[in-house]
Amino acid sequence: MFSETPDILPFKSGSKLEFLDSSQIETLKEGTMNLLDEVGVRFPSKKALEIFSDHGARVDMDTQIVRISPDLVVKGMSTAPRSFILAGREERFDLVLDGSCSYLCTEGCGVHVIDPENGEQRPSCKEDVAQSARISDALPLIGFYWPLVTAQDRGITAQVHDCHAGLINTLKHVRGGTTMPPYLARHIVEMATVVAGSSEELRRRPRINANICTITPLCQDKHGIEAALIYAEAGIPVSFMAMPTMGSTAPATALGALAVGDAEVVSGMVLLQLVFPETPVFHSILVSMMDPRTGDYIAEHSLPTKLLATQLGHAWNVPSLGGAGVATDALDNGWQSGIEGGLHATAIALSGAEICGHLGMTAGAMILSPEKFILDHELCMMAYEELRGFDFDETLMALEVIKHVGPDGHFLMEDHTVKHVRDFRLSSVLHKKDEYGNLRDPLEVALEEFKRIDKTHQPKPLPNEVLIELDKIVTSAERDAAKK
Repeated sequence: MFSETPDILPFKSGSKLEFLDSSQIETLKEGTMNLLDEVGVRFPSKKALEIFSDHGARVDMDTQIVRISPDLVVKGMSTAPRSFILAGREERFDLVLDGSCSYLCTEGCGVHVIDPENGEQRPSCKEDVAQSARISDALPLIGFYWPLVTAQDRGITAQVHDCHAGLINTLKHVRGGTTMPPYLARHIVEMATVVAGSSEELRRRPRINANICTITPLCQDKHGIEAALIYAEAGIPVSFMAMPTMGSTAPATALGALAVGDAEVVSGMVLLQLVFPETPVFHSILVSMMDPRTGDYIAEHSLPTKLLATQLGHAWNVPSLGGAGVATDALDNGWQSGIEGGLHATAIALSGAEICGHLGMTAGAMILSPEKFILDHELCMMAYEELRGFDFDETLMALEVIKHVGPDGHFLMEDHTVKHVRDFRLSSVLHKKDEYGNLRDPLEVALEEFKRIDKTHQPKPLPNEVLIELDKIVTSAERDAAKK
């Protein structure tokens, strides 16, 4: 028997926070094109170098640096679609990336888990990927599942197993592709095709998207860029994600870091558009900073910088992944985690990013915390309720009910109360009391809620013949990896 997956709740807002005016944004874009034209980006891929050369870019085969003229940048970006769909298993789980709303995703690519049974930290495994997919399936604010952790028990084929676990454990869209050897990327495409039903249906309603991280400053990853070409050929949406660190891998200013990151992201998008025009792509820059006292990495620091990255992505007329979210650098679920998440959660709807949120992780996206996963969702739900406002309806003033009850009366027994009390949103973790009537620690309640969902929520399974085919593809990927 399977569980019902709730409808997705997108964030919507009538206003957006924009820190720069159109002329300032245009100056940023011109800076990006200046870097691409005069400095260039390193592409350590013969295939990518040949594509750029064939389209008129200035390519140095020895240094592997590609310099792209402003005209070629404009030509490439002109075919990138402003909106497209990230499809769920059913149409009611489709995400329409057109700027009208923001969808939340989980955080991704962690390598450790706080075990929900004993509270100890350990390396992540495939069952953790599957479990967190099932939890995501049950949480209505989660729009798509980005595997929070990776299946480290599966070696070099870990990311194939991540995609497999995601596709079979949630009806929502899955971030299934990432940087990996090209021969493994082809297995990702095979799985996506089997789940979609055909290559044509995959192109029409892609069930997965792919994320390709750049290497700052101004480099692409060989496997990443060649995997991106494989995904794009199949019609799978691709995001290029730059992660410049101010003061180390990028200038020590937000605008400088954005310029470096934008050049990396745009160069990747242009490559895909030149060879596969109209490939769905989205823009992603996650700026961090170096701690000048220690050299450590600080991911969560500046909300305006996050929102500027979104504004810049939209200036290129493509959807954005980034914006505000509830990620934290903290190692535990204490004051730091709460203040970082709380500050940014309230800005989710105002950021305008089509994909944002990044729920469930501590330690700069390294550790999956069961409690934080639930608390993040609750925090975002509070922001959702606060920001969505309400419709004014004169009948809701309930004047006749007030007249009926009168002075010194009580509303508990009124039919009006019985009807409308059902509209109250009750938190799954807050205001819970123990046997003595004292408020319980939300951390304890959140862990119980995580375990409850894990025990009771079983998403609708894929057809048996599809499951068999997916297993065959995973086995084939492992066999191919063993030959390398």
